[in-house]
Amino acid sequence: MKASHLMVAAAAFSMSAAALGAGAHGQGHGHGGGSAMGEAAKASESARTITVEMHDNYYEPESITVKPGETVRFVIENKGALVHEFNLGTAQMHETHQRSMQMMVDHGVIRGDHIDHRMMEMDMGDGHSMKHDAPNAVLMEPGETKEIVWRFGGATDLEFACNVPGHYQAGMYGDIEFE
Repeated sequence: MKASHLMVAAAAFSMSAAALGAGAHGQGHGHGGGSAMGEAAKASESARTITVEMHDNYYEPESITVKPGETVRFVIENKGALVHEFNLGTAQMHETHQRSMQMMVDHGVIRGDHIDHRMMEMDMGDGHSMKHDAPNAVLMEPGETKEIVWRFGGATDLEFACNVPGHYQAGMYGDIEFE
């Protein structure tokens, strides 16, 4: 790939990542004052822990019930043979993020069963990288365990999903249901 094409791709990736982080389509992460979706929180604030297993191409459990305002500590385990993502968001946010994830595959950052961390950290120009560091998402290699602590906002249409190309379409998503 020519350097100019790589710069354009990196710029497009950083714009879609910025849109996700800033609250794409009015459903933000909740940096600062919170949002309908919620915001990152501290583990000490969590009311309970939910373990989520990621398999090749499904989650266990398939849906999660929360209360508006509840803080949940998610322990996410990748039990599959492939790289997977756990991402809290709206269907529209996942659709937007899937384009960024496709770019990560196209540029060799995601390579089936592993992540090229060197490529992920590489400066793609203007200080942008393909770093996957939003507080509502984790990208994991097989065998990894990571955590997300999330304070949910008001009842809204949320789901958790894997946006690695083809995984969402294969059924790797689940509903967040509000009591």
